[in-house]
Amino acid sequence: VQLQASGGGLVQAGGSLRLSCAASGRTFSPYVMGWFRQAPGKEREFVAGITWNGGSTYYADSVKGRFTISRDNAKNMVYLQMNSLKAEDTGDYYCARDLSARIISSRASSYDYWGQGTQVTVSS
Repeated sequence: VQLQASGGGLVQAGGSLRLSCAASGRTFSPYVMGWFRQAPGKEREFVAGITWNGGSTYYADSVKGRFTISRDNAKNMVYLQMNSLKAEDTGDYYCARDLSARIISSRASSYDYWGQGTQVTVSS
């Protein structure tokens, strides 16, 4: 599976961005998909995850109520809608495929395929 993240950019605090992750190669639909982010000088952290059919989602407390993860298995796409952005949301955002179909893990070690990062910068 190859994952390609896009949609990052520079936005003012309070603004919105929509990240996309395109999957190619082997199908990704039977697996949990997740978004992680890494700020400069910090460890990579879990942002959001979604089960294989979109039936369940899970968010980090820091983004709950502001971010929404979704997927379109027919198009092999995963999205992250980010609203009410804050300066602390700045970082490189990565999409990743989990080894599970139904259990959303917040541990990076549970994910086996990763896309390249897309940079999000929120100016205050």
